[in-house]
Amino acid sequence: MKPFVFSILLLIALLFAPGAKAQTTVFIVRHAEKADSKSKDPDLSEAGNARAQALARMLKDAGITRIFATEFKRTQQTAAPPAKMLGLEVKSLAANDAARLVTALHDETGSALVVGHTNTIPDLIKSLGITTPIVIGENEYDDLFVVQLGEKPGLIRLHYQP
Repeated sequence: MKPFVFSILLLIALLFAPGAKAQTTVFIVRHAEKADSKSKDPDLSEAGNARAQALARMLKDAGITRIFATEFKRTQQTAAPPAKMLGLEVKSLAANDAARLVTALHDETGSALVVGHTNTIPDLIKSLGITTPIVIGENEYDDLFVVQLGEKPGLIRLHYQP
């Protein structure tokens, strides 16, 4: 069994184990590949659109009830395929308003998807109570962070491909 599939199955088993307390699960990804790095607000590239579609397929049964993305086109376009597949609207939050996002995530009772940036994701994960340092390279687009909120938050770091 591929390590990725095994990790997802293990996560699901832990989330739905008998006696498990219902907690919020937060799936966090960086926006997919951007088309033009010279633009301040670029669209996704063809590869980025393929990755966003793969994200939608991968998370279609994850129980996501809310999707958050920053105000930039690349995060909105990454969030759009999962939102469409799940029949949800993307809640747009300013990239520099992490406090509001953390509050919204702690108010959730189901699963949420957050699409962010290399400079916002590490701070978000830290704000959710994870002490493991997170570094995302400028050319890395395949990280999928799964944070289980609760008294002692947990983190699983996975990678996905289009």
